[in-house]
Amino acid sequence: MIGTAPTVDLLIANADLVVTMDGDRSEIPGGWVGISNGFITAVGQSGEEPDAARVVDANGCLITPGLINTHHHIYQNLTRAFAPALSGSLFHWLRTLYPVWSRLDEEAAYVSAWIGLCELALGGCTTTTDHLYVHPRTGGDLITAEITAATELGFRFHPTRGSMSLSEKDGGLPPDSVVQTDEEILADSERLVGLHHSRGPGAMVQIALAPCSPFSVTPELMESTAELAERLDVRLHTHIAEDQAEDTFCEEVFGCRPLEHLERVGWGSERTWVAHCVFPSESEITKLANWGTGVAHCPSSNQLIGAGLAPVREFRDAGVNVGIGCDGSASTDCASLWLETRGALLLARLRGGPEAMLAREALEMATLGGAACLGRDDIGSLAPGKAADLVVWPLQGVAFAGALTDPVEALLRCGPVAPRHTIVQGKFLVENGMLATSGVEEMLLRHRGIAQEWLTAAESA
Repeated sequence: MIGTAPTVDLLIANADLVVTMDGDRSEIPGGWVGISNGFITAVGQSGEEPDAARVVDANGCLITPGLINTHHHIYQNLTRAFAPALSGSLFHWLRTLYPVWSRLDEEAAYVSAWIGLCELALGGCTTTTDHLYVHPRTGGDLITAEITAATELGFRFHPTRGSMSLSEKDGGLPPDSVVQTDEEILADSERLVGLHHSRGPGAMVQIALAPCSPFSVTPELMESTAELAERLDVRLHTHIAEDQAEDTFCEEVFGCRPLEHLERVGWGSERTWVAHCVFPSESEITKLANWGTGVAHCPSSNQLIGAGLAPVREFRDAGVNVGIGCDGSASTDCASLWLETRGALLLARLRGGPEAMLAREALEMATLGGAACLGRDDIGSLAPGKAADLVVWPLQGVAFAGALTDPVEALLRCGPVAPRHTIVQGKFLVENGMLATSGVEEMLLRHRGIAQEWLTAAESA
């Protein structure tokens, strides 16, 4: 047994295997996890269980740490599979959708976040970030609206105060309707950190600062944001090296490659994690490792946009922290961390051959790698004192017939798989395969109404 085993509030017992992702990468056949007051008290093997107020049987299941989503744009679930944007480059896709997203307001942010977080929980996600960078002038307090949804559901949430300040008239990509001045962005960033950012073990809400991309913000905003993040002691996030057109843009506008631009504006640090990073050079991978900068790998989005194959094996070999991300619900159209983790396994093998990635490495990226990207040491593993975020995965039925030798490989090779239970801070978000919250149908109706209103306005524009 790892740790002591006092009487606990909740015992998840009799699992076929518990994958702890602790320092020793322990795996416990016939394992159990004890939980009290939102934290793990002990992890052990059958026959050593503590007394518990409630016992949940996990026979036929695999228990893992909760999956951590390191890059997302949740509001985009209001424009899934948006037909006018389905073909063309990343820049075409963005130019088509920016005018539609300019209708975003507090109601849309709240409803889309509520639905989006439910979807993530149904895919085994227990912690997510969100990069909300569209802030229309009449939209209101969009980040607080998202946080309200996360708090109601009990989801561990790392929203980022995204921003765009470089509009089309200034040589950027977005229209004037969704950009703000540097002063507005910095002031609101500081306000949100003061209002919502929590610290310490088990923190449920943490804010990061996230100017959108090299082609939508000024270098001055990037520099000022890095200085503000240092002063407030919060993390930094942005898109970088996602598309080859970005290389051309940066070379023409800044006279350098995207990652050199990142370094010039003061973002080359362990405070930073970046999204995508599909096109780094070998020397840039080494720089990322030396900086301590993490990467959010978004497999499905890269495939659907045709961006290319990120060098994940090379990142990991160099010591770069790699997490998994869903990316936006209008470029992936689906938010399942199980699916993205499986995609990371398959894409790495497509790029580098059958020895380039094993299921345990992909699962490590989705748990410990994600925690490292977000600067957390209290999530991503199952050990005494860690936050009680875990997933119980059923490995039974037709999809797993014959998968008798390795439950971890089976989790990502077989399937599709959905959690039996998703637990955050010791509370069920998904129980017996169903969302534990009420009001889902009502929220879906609200969501559909907003999405239809946006579509109608786009068609008449």
